Amino acid sequence: MMAPINRLPFSRSFALLASIALIAGPVAGRAGQAFAQVQNSGAAAGAQAPATTNDQTPPAISPTVPMNPTLNAGPASVADLASGLLDAVVNISTSQKVKDEGNGPSTPKLPDNSPYRDYFKDFFNNRDDDNSNRKVSSLGSGFVIDPSGYIVTNNHVIEGADDIEAIFPNGTKLKAKLIGTDTKTDLSVLKVEPKHPLTAVKFGDSSKMRIGDWVMAIGNPFGLGGSVTIGIVSARGRNINAGPYDNFIQTDAAINKGNSGGPLFNMKGEVIGINTAIISPSGGSIGIGFAVPSELAEGVVNQLKDFGETRRGWLGVRIQPVTDDVANSLGLGSAKGALVAGVIKGGPVDNGTIKAGDVILKFDGKEVDETRDLLRIVAESSVGKEVDVVIYRDGKEQTVKVTLGRLEDSNQAAAASSDKGKQPQLAPDGNGKHDGVINPDEGDDDNDGMDGQDRGGDPQQSPQAQPQTQASSALLGMKLAKLTAENRKSFGIADSVDGVVITEVAPGSAAAEKGLKPGDVVVEVAQEFVQTPGAASDKVSSLKREGRRNAQMMIASPNGDLRFIAVPLE
Repeated sequence: MMAPINRLPFSRSFALLASIALIAGPVAGRAGQAFAQVQNSGAAAGAQAPATTNDQTPPAISPTVPMNPTLNAGPASVADLASGLLDAVVNISTSQKVKDEGNGPSTPKLPDNSPYRDYFKDFFNNRDDDNSNRKVSSLGSGFVIDPSGYIVTNNHVIEGADDIEAIFPNGTKLKAKLIGTDTKTDLSVLKVEPKHPLTAVKFGDSSKMRIGDWVMAIGNPFGLGGSVTIGIVSARGRNINAGPYDNFIQTDAAINKGNSGGPLFNMKGEVIGINTAIISPSGGSIGIGFAVPSELAEGVVNQLKDFGETRRGWLGVRIQPVTDDVANSLGLGSAKGALVAGVIKGGPVDNGTIKAGDVILKFDGKEVDETRDLLRIVAESSVGKEVDVVIYRDGKEQTVKVTLGRLEDSNQAAAASSDKGKQPQLAPDGNGKHDGVINPDEGDDDNDGMDGQDRGGDPQQSPQAQPQTQASSALLGMKLAKLTAENRKSFGIADSVDGVVITEVAPGSAAAEKGLKPGDVVVEVAQEFVQTPGAASDKVSSLKREGRRNAQMMIASPNGDLRFIAVPLE
């Protein structure tokens, strides 16, 4: 089982890590001596041995590997670098009043004449009510980004806190005010009111960091403020399922509980990451830590500082991964990009610029290899910005221009679309989000992560509610029929849904393996709208003649939720 991912604030405990004497030095030293003795012995033997004749084969000479003396010297001291940065890193102390749940044990039942009755009554019923609330404290880290007193930390360090205090290296304590927070990136901005300008640090460009580059972490592990650790960038672009925009830097610099919100510096003294999480079976560092990269954090921090909230770009589409089957059905050379499964009514591309079935390959000049790339790139883009989007449509690449909306406005558009009830709604994505990967707000709807036909418990949507209608065509393990008033009523199919209805699915067939059910509606086959079973059958036959291995289909559930699937043709 994979070790848990731990957030790093240190709460109400203090731990000392025992150190173990290293034995590598003495062992290496003896090994080196032994190696030298062998070489010297060989040299001595060679000097005493008689000269070799032409018939004798000279001993093989081992190749000498050139040694770089600096390899054994370790990294240069970071003392000078650290000394200039320590004053900008602060301890974040928070306190929160937590109400105890329940009233504790009830008064035991005693006989009326028991001498202990009054005693127990006083003990259980007249307890001090002040004990119902308790104060919980926690510690984390942060760093100053502006001499006037702006401080960056993690959201989970200060979440739910009643009081926040910044403790500086010289012992100064200042009350901090929460300016803004972003749960999606786990970042928060605080403000203190200093009497004098503070030492501040600036963000660097994390996109320029390479695997193997040296980094330095400063923070407050286990309440030990001003702790400096050093390591390297172990990996980039890590997705640990912490949020919708995961793009973490992985480092082996020691990060422990209490380091959360602290900076990860490059060797120029620039902040290239914000330490956020670790993987550890014990809660302590095992050399696998994660930091939010500055390329993502800087824009969020600036928005929180300026507006007290985030203002992210919004494309207004729902996307799903491009699998090998989908790529083959579309004629794409490889499984890359983001497949548009639907367009949100009233969104930025509701004008037809981008359509369901398009594959987004590039956005604003940046490659889109997978869905989360598009998610992150769009969110980082400015509201109102006009960008070039490279899409794959009808077997060729096209470039379209799109003006981005604001992500925070997306809920209103989705609600307006739902109220009208005229357009098919979008099926939830793989993460259970109803409004699409580009709008990953949590808690913004009551979607349960299931496809539309599985929600609500409507008996009319049950696969057992078979219509009394004659199927006109059998295709890939499905029986299809033209939509009529009768089968719309039998399956509970919305008036806004059009296409051909699936009346039966053969167990074990290709259609069954893809999750198709009676009552689902085939809207498109290979990006062509179909209204009759014959049209669907003809298109599949055409794909087979072209040598395609899969048929891409747009499927609508009875209530109109849309999704794309690729059904094997073999």
